Amino acid sequence: MTNDTTTPGGSSPSPTGWPGPQHPGDGLLSDATLDELAERLAVATTIVGIGESARFSRETFVLRDRLFRKLVQHHGFRALAVQDNAGVAAVLDRYVRVGETSAESALEGAWRPWRTAEMVAALEWIRAFNQEHPDDPVRIFGVKPVQAQPADYDAVLDHVRTSAPELLTEVTRHLEPIRTAHHTDEHVQRARGTHPGRPFADHARDALALIRSLPEAGRDNGVLARMRLIVDFHEHSVAGRGTYAGDATVWADAIIDYQHRTGLRVVYWDGISHTSAAAVTSGLAPQHGPQPSTGSLLRKRYGTRYVSVAIGFHHGDLRVVTVPEPAGELIDAKLGAVDQPVHWLDLRRDAVRRQWDGPAKARVISGVYDPSRDAAEHLAVASLADAFDVLIHIRRVSPVRWLP
Repeated sequence: MTNDTTTPGGSSPSPTGWPGPQHPGDGLLSDATLDELAERLAVATTIVGIGESARFSRETFVLRDRLFRKLVQHHGFRALAVQDNAGVAAVLDRYVRVGETSAESALEGAWRPWRTAEMVAALEWIRAFNQEHPDDPVRIFGVKPVQAQPADYDAVLDHVRTSAPELLTEVTRHLEPIRTAHHTDEHVQRARGTHPGRPFADHARDALALIRSLPEAGRDNGVLARMRLIVDFHEHSVAGRGTYAGDATVWADAIIDYQHRTGLRVVYWDGISHTSAAAVTSGLAPQHGPQPSTGSLLRKRYGTRYVSVAIGFHHGDLRVVTVPEPAGELIDAKLGAVDQPVHWLDLRRDAVRRQWDGPAKARVISGVYDPSRDAAEHLAVASLADAFDVLIHIRRVSPVRWLP
C-alpha cells in the first residue's frame, strides 16, 4: 500500500521498520505523528468529527482522546460535543469547569458507552486543562435534547404511591421493564434475547395514559412532564424509531447552534456512522438506502470547515465480543493488508484520494454486533473520500475498562 507519509503514521522509521517511540497503552501513534495530524486537521477548520468504528475499544478511544488533546492544546479547540442528552452533558460540563465531584460521579447518568475508565481519564484531563486556563476553558455539550433519567421513573412511581395507590401495581408493571433501557438499550436487549417482549414505547404510552387519568386533585404538572420525557425517550430510541440513523437533523442543529452562539471550535465524538461527512447506508438495513448523518449535515453547512476522521481496526477481543479479521470487501480488510500496528491516510491529498476513493464499506461494531454476520455489520458510502477526510487504522484492539 502507498501511504502519503514516509512510514505508517508519518513517524520516523526505526531500525526495525516500526513507527517511532510510542505512548504506552495508547492508540500507538507517537506524539510527533499526532502533532502532524492535528495540524493538518486544524487548518481552516471549525468542527472536527472523530468517529470510532466501535465504542468498546480502548485503543480507538484513547487515540481519539489524544488527538482531541492536541487540538485543544495547540489549535484552540474549546468545545467537545458528545452523543448524550443536554442534561447529562451539563453535568459533565460542570465537572470539567468546577470539579465539585469526581469524574466517575459525573458519569453516573451518562449513556453506557461513556461510562468507562478511559472517559474518566478524558474528563480529568479536561478538568486539569481548565484549571490551568480558567479564562479559556474547554466546554462539553450534548447533541441530544434533555431526556428522561432513572430518577424520573422514581418520581412518577412515588407520586402514584401517594396520590393513587390503587394504580401503583399497574403503573409499575409498565415502568419497571422499560427503565432497564437506561442501562442496556432496548434494541440490544432484543438482539441478546433478554427483551420482555412488548415494545417499550407502548408501555410508556400506557403509563402516561394512567397518569393523565388521575383525578384533578392527584395530577401534578411536574410528574406529567417527567412522564412525557419517558415516552419521548422510548419513542425516539433505536428500537422506537426502527433505525440506527439517529436524529441526524436534531443532532447537527444542536452542534451548529452551539458553535454559532459561542464561536468556539468544536470536536465531535461519536460513531463513524454519525460523523461521516456523507450519507450512509446501514448494512443491517440496506432497504432504507442512504440516510443523512450528522456529519453530512455539518458538511453541508460548513463545507470543508467540517473535517471527518474515522478510526477503525482490523481485529481484537473486546471482551463483550471477539471481532475476527474483516471480510475481504470491507475497507478494514484493505487497510489491514499493511502489517503495522497503526497507520493513517489523508484522503484529501490527490494521490491518496485517487488510490482509495470509490464506493466503500466500513465495518461498524454496534451493541448488537454478531461475528457470524460480520460481512453485514458495516456502513456503505458512495465515496470513501467524501465520507472521511482521514482514516486511522489500528491492527489489534483490546476492551475498554467499564465503570461499575
